[in-house]
Amino acid sequence: MKKTIFVTGGAGFIGSALVRYLINETEHNVINFDKLTYAGNLESLASVDSSDRYTFVQGDICDRKILDEVFKQHQPDYIMHLAAESHVDRSIDGPGEFIQTNITGTYELLEAARTYFLTLTEEKKSTFRFHHISTDEVYGDLGETGLFTEETPYEPSSPYSASKAASDHLVRAWYRTYGLPVVVTNCSNNYGPYHFPEKLIPLIILNALEGKSLPVYGDGKQVRDWLYVEDHARALYKVVSEGTIGETYNIGGFNEKQNIEVVTTICNHLNDLISDKPDGISNFNDLVTFVKDRPGHDVRYAIDANKINKELGWHPEETFESGIKKTIEWYLSETEWCQHVQDGSYQRERLGN
Repeated sequence: MKKTIFVTGGAGFIGSALVRYLINETEHNVINFDKLTYAGNLESLASVDSSDRYTFVQGDICDRKILDEVFKQHQPDYIMHLAAESHVDRSIDGPGEFIQTNITGTYELLEAARTYFLTLTEEKKSTFRFHHISTDEVYGDLGETGLFTEETPYEPSSPYSASKAASDHLVRAWYRTYGLPVVVTNCSNNYGPYHFPEKLIPLIILNALEGKSLPVYGDGKQVRDWLYVEDHARALYKVVSEGTIGETYNIGGFNEKQNIEVVTTICNHLNDLISDKPDGISNFNDLVTFVKDRPGHDVRYAIDANKINKELGWHPEETFESGIKKTIEWYLSETEWCQHVQDGSYQRERLGN
């Protein structure tokens, strides 16, 4: 049955992948609600913005008045909440925005959703879902062995992960206390097309193309589980449409890699793909530069995604090898998008993953 899906943060990296998936692969109407901060980019939605099933609304999740108005006007069946400040380095430099958006904003959205939910018919209430999209960073540092499961205790390390942990707890409290029908997902590191170039993979690609140094934190041996963003979008739709109310689903790519492995893989692909290298560069690996480690840097994250696989039948279609090649080729072909996204406040002065 055709639904109306309200997506917060739909102009961001994961949000735009979700919106493109919903428009291209489902029959649903999509309301993209985004504040358009530095990391939001409507150019990422150019391929779907002419659809009569797509509507963009610029707004802030901290603004209760506009949330109430949009819910009343569009009558969403699903709320998919991705809007967040999401960069660890920025949270270390300025945690206030992360507290405001990720905690206060989630609270305002929950209250707007609860008020709206109470106005629905019993039939509409029975199918309504509030889907909160979160991160594996809430679990903290994993150590050398084991995997994060849905039962792993929270132990966030950075202001970013602490703010996301707080928002997760709020969502579960609104389910337990008020009966708001929620589902929660925690995902591993995403990568793929339209990724804002403050994160590790696009930063390395774009710096290499300009012959700039490729900064790697510490010894580069931090391990992350990499999830292709289009695989993630499919998983999110699976959870909101088929997941069990009150449950949490971890979404991972089954692709553990050290950061230095990721950087080396990118350099090797670029060596093969680019014959006309920047002046003085014969091998992109020569640009790798180890820099002072991030404060409180978690050594390893890795997701056990067996629950979503067994219960909902989702599994990633891309391996890291196939996904990283697609990603590099996308950046090489979409130079205009890369240029436009860098015209604003971000100048690739820091990195993250």
